[in-house]
Amino acid sequence: MSEVLVAIGAARNIPADLYLDLGELHPTGHGAMQLALSVENDIITSADPRIGFLHRSAEKLFEARDYRQLMMLANRHDWVSAFSSELSIALVLEDAMGILPPERATWSRMLLAEMNRVTANLIMLGASSPRFAHLLTSREALLELLEQLTGSRIHPMFNRIGGIAAQCDLQWLESLHTASQDLQRVVDELPEQILEEFSPLANVGLVTSEQIHTYGLSGTMAWASGVANDLRVSATYLAYQDVQSLIPDALGAGDIPTRFVLIAQHLVASLHMMDSAINWLKDAGPGPISVQLPKVVRAPELTTYGAIEGPLGTMGVLLDSVGEKTPWRLKLRTPSFATIQSFESILVGVPLTALAPMLQSCTFMVGDADR
Repeated sequence: MSEVLVAIGAARNIPADLYLDLGELHPTGHGAMQLALSVENDIITSADPRIGFLHRSAEKLFEARDYRQLMMLANRHDWVSAFSSELSIALVLEDAMGILPPERATWSRMLLAEMNRVTANLIMLGASSPRFAHLLTSREALLELLEQLTGSRIHPMFNRIGGIAAQCDLQWLESLHTASQDLQRVVDELPEQILEEFSPLANVGLVTSEQIHTYGLSGTMAWASGVANDLRVSATYLAYQDVQSLIPDALGAGDIPTRFVLIAQHLVASLHMMDSAINWLKDAGPGPISVQLPKVVRAPELTTYGAIEGPLGTMGVLLDSVGEKTPWRLKLRTPSFATIQSFESILVGVPLTALAPMLQSCTFMVGDADR
């Protein structure tokens, strides 16, 4: 048995036995993480994930900003899921304050949440194999449209308490519809192509339903192991009740190919949900997109929790308010921390040679865990 210290991302600058390259554009390259592995006959027998190389104090910063300023902070700890991160904050605050956003804001949010899911899934699949590198070009097209609408490719800061910052005008919706149709033609056979590419790894990297529940895993990690906990279905929010029939069913194999296939299936489904939202907004036309707020926004004295289905899994927010203009406590429950924590269990039995695709199939952001 041998001990191997594996460096991921920026941890390559720290002495280690092995640097694991997950691809130049894989999101893990923007953080630092180590895996202390015990290996016997090329099989991992124990794993100790080590995070905390970045101390960003995101949650404490939330408590030092008034409620209007929280969106700016929310979309920075997980830049792959930026829009969804700020959406989770907005929905919890609106629920706490008894605010009902206009219907146009609700459908616009769902459109951009699914657009966020598409861009996240494109980078996860595009970085997984040179065969799928062309997906990154399609992602750029969507990011350019996001920049046209919000002013930023990565950090939109588009949600507001009670709505959104700007109207999704007809010209932009038409451009997005064209981009969506073009991408649908690109990814039409992607699940089958993914299965073909990763079929040699069948039955490798198995994650059981028991491990899913033990570590609180969500997203494709859970769905690939037969755990159907998609909040868009089980705890419907926004306008998902009108499109939830498009959401793929959970699968059961729980191995590397199954996780990749589900990422691709949800990418395709998100494009169809985007089309539904685009059609609704085009039919609705211009109208109110936010509610008027007082100069100083305060949440009532309460403790509340809300969660949404983000691109990488369940994104939860615990708000503890004492009636001031800043949260007394704001705690995030993000998917990446749970996923990385599970590595101590789910990496056991994985061949060292399959470590890279194993981690790529477990969608996570190191920066999110180091928030």
